Amino acid sequence: MRPIFSALILAATLQTPPPANTVTADATSVAAGKKLYASNCASCHGETGQGDGRAGKTLTPPPANLADETWLHGSTDGEIFVVIRDGVKQTGMKAFGSRMTPHQMWDVVNYLRSIGPASPR
Repeated sequence: MRPIFSALILAATLQTPPPANTVTADATSVAAGKKLYASNCASCHGETGQGDGRAGKTLTPPPANLADETWLHGSTDGEIFVVIRDGVKQTGMKAFGSRMTPHQMWDVVNYLRSIGPASPR
């Protein structure tokens, strides 16, 4: 792919607003998100989301601490959803868009809100 074309695709992607959370953050969603997190995320991000999972110790850069206020790739629900769906290039964060349904990814977002920064939504 030519560099100018790649830059145009990247610019178009960045201008697309992140989706809105369509799943109510109730106890059912948070519980479902916790199970999904345990089976898909905890190995890198740790059981409490602090970026201290066993598999994450080998990653450069290290996994994000999801329980603090600093989220490098966005902190709105939609931005978190996009990171889960698409992953983050040049990091160990894999894309889960083909492994989880949109509803499941929103459940994970809702769970992350229960252990980490509660705002902005």
